[in-house]
Amino acid sequence: MAVQESLRTMDPFARQGGNRALTGRWFAYGAGMALLLAAAWYGAGLFTPKKKAPPPPPVKVAVAQRRDITVTQNTIGTVVSPAMVQITAQVTGKLLAANFHEGDIVHKGQLLFQIDPAPYQAALAQMEGQLARDEATLANDRVDLVRYQYLAQQNAIPNQQLVTQQAKTKSDEGVVMADKASVDAARINLNYTGIISPIDGKTGPIFIQPGNVIPAVSANVQPLVTITQIQPIKVSFMLPQNRLAEIQNQYNQHRLLAVVPIAGAPDGGEKAPVDFVSNVVSASSGTIELRADFPNTDLRLVPGQTVNVSTTINQIAGAMAVPRDAVNLGPDGAFVLVVGKDHKARAKPVKILNDDGVSDAVQGDIKPGDRVVTEGQLRVSPGQSVRILPGKTTPKHSGATP
Repeated sequence: MAVQESLRTMDPFARQGGNRALTGRWFAYGAGMALLLAAAWYGAGLFTPKKKAPPPPPVKVAVAQRRDITVTQNTIGTVVSPAMVQITAQVTGKLLAANFHEGDIVHKGQLLFQIDPAPYQAALAQMEGQLARDEATLANDRVDLVRYQYLAQQNAIPNQQLVTQQAKTKSDEGVVMADKASVDAARINLNYTGIISPIDGKTGPIFIQPGNVIPAVSANVQPLVTITQIQPIKVSFMLPQNRLAEIQNQYNQHRLLAVVPIAGAPDGGEKAPVDFVSNVVSASSGTIELRADFPNTDLRLVPGQTVNVSTTINQIAGAMAVPRDAVNLGPDGAFVLVVGKDHKARAKPVKILNDDGVSDAVQGDIKPGDRVVTEGQLRVSPGQSVRILPGKTTPKHSGATP
């Protein structure tokens, strides 16, 4: 055995195998230590994988434009009829007919109702007969007066007889005058049996139907019908007194317009010049009343109706206009994000001159053609690069004249 061991140690191949085993153990030990060190290093935060930079946030932009802006004031108005007439009878009688239908448009002078004229025709004939009789008596007395005057000159009759005839003639003249007045009154009453419209307008419901006996007008008598003028028609509205200087300036220049948007109407609404500015400011509301006459050709405006009214109270020439969505409010006031040629968004403070709900007229370091961010502002920090999404770049506008 000793000889064999001695021979094994002297065998070079045997020594080589032992070295390989030892080297493999050292290699495994070193690899394990390297893994432990790497794990410890990563756990201690000494090794951090490199992160990718986030992509630029996407935004939509519009182009700032310079144009003339019409400043409008929006409020609520009430449609008011210029004239509303309650039709009543001026004489008592039986109502024979109504010559229109409820809701018809009637015109001034048109016959609306007919009251039985027979009693008034008879009264007129009676007054005319009495007048004819009294005129004949007066004519006879005048002839007698001429004869008495001639006889008195001849001293053929007493002077007292002449004086008596003169007084009788004067009395007859008074009777004839009274008769003529009675005839006129009877003729007027006869004319009142035909009730005509005093204005152009639209009729309401008929309150007393034909066949009824209607009394003459009095405080407690119900009207036959009510007629309301609707062409033209007025719209009354109130504006705050802090715009009074602008209102008066526009009114004096005949540029104060009122616009009432109406669905389905031509151009989407009706427009009319303001023709009345009240002479007093309401102490309770701090507002002043304005009125405008609208032709109301399509009868879309109805008295008592509540409508939206836009009033042009100023013009800003050459204003810088941007979409309303481009204007942001921050702790230091309003600002706009402008995207430069380097695709970086920079905040530009602005002052809002007018806001019509669609576009804003602003004052600040904004130039025509500047690209302003309209969508995606919340994802953008000032100075950050952005990615512009395709889309419309021209802002819509309202209430402006290009």
